[in-house]
Amino acid sequence: MISACTGKPAGPPPATPGSSPAGSPAPSSPGKSSGTPSAGTSPALHAPALQEKLDLGLDIPWSVVFLADGTAVISERDSRLLKSVRNGEASTIGEVPGVVPGGEGGLMGLALSPHFAQDRLLYFYYTADSDNRIARARLAAGGDGRLSLGEPTVVFSGIPKASTHNGGRIRFGPDGFLYVGTGDSQRRGQPQDPNALGGKILRLTADGAPAPGNPFGDNPVYSYGHRNVQGLAWDEDGRLWASEFGPDVDDELNLIRPGGNYGWPDVTGAPGREGFIDAKAVWPSTADASPSGLEIVDGVAYTAALRGQRLWAVPLDGEQAGTPVAYFTGEYGRLRDVSLAPDGMLWVLSNNRNPDFALLLRLPR
Repeated sequence: MISACTGKPAGPPPATPGSSPAGSPAPSSPGKSSGTPSAGTSPALHAPALQEKLDLGLDIPWSVVFLADGTAVISERDSRLLKSVRNGEASTIGEVPGVVPGGEGGLMGLALSPHFAQDRLLYFYYTADSDNRIARARLAAGGDGRLSLGEPTVVFSGIPKASTHNGGRIRFGPDGFLYVGTGDSQRRGQPQDPNALGGKILRLTADGAPAPGNPFGDNPVYSYGHRNVQGLAWDEDGRLWASEFGPDVDDELNLIRPGGNYGWPDVTGAPGREGFIDAKAVWPSTADASPSGLEIVDGVAYTAALRGQRLWAVPLDGEQAGTPVAYFTGEYGRLRDVSLAPDGMLWVLSNNRNPDFALLLRLPR
């Protein structure tokens, strides 16, 4: 069992970026796996524009997904509630039974079934009394369009829980399987153990079984050596990317390989150490990022920053990540999730407890 944790990158880290004004690049780039600047290798970025700020009175929202008609469904971590948003107004769908909030745990990631039009199934990741779990329930619509939640069925359980590092992001991939980001739950022996569920990205069938073709056989683990995966998204060529919290250094954007070892707790960032996969973008100071939700649109990875209180945009070029650029720095506080709506608007959820809101951003085309 691994007990040591460096918490530091091998070798000298790149200069720590300062707090960038909205729309400006970080003073030094965390974009290359070697930790060297990637200026000149990235296409020019155009700033997203604020279309609308929806003051929805949310209470620590964690995840947002969209129905085909544009209705947003939002999870609130501590209240256990699911909310819907239509025409700029929020209403309560219902309380999810069995959720036990505490610390960073509670009602977290949401995902719609790939066959939602037929089965109406909503999946959610939540903290229970003894573990983190994934359940699904039918999301019914009444004649007036109001949504209601059916009785949940647990499809996967046993993910370790703690007051911190609970992971929580779930998303169906282009292959129709459910991908799950978990945290190490402060059990630092778990991320390097392919038979443990903590510190992983899991790949499951819709019924919660290990997906066929997983790298470790009849095992849900898809990649390992993670600290606390917070965002999952696919680029236009079907490559999976993930955002991940570092300790006091080295937040990461990773390109995920099946069976890949991403280093935690032995390494962080992109030290080039044999046997581990380097991050494609690294924020040396977690005060600048703490990246949570992730969305990829037109070759740009957008990630919502909690401690960094900004939206990061990272241009992608095939398997490489360019220089991250910050927008709205310090303007709206902590940002938790980012998701593309059917109408092309990028939704960003705040996480400020005062109460919370959604930003609707118009992306350059």
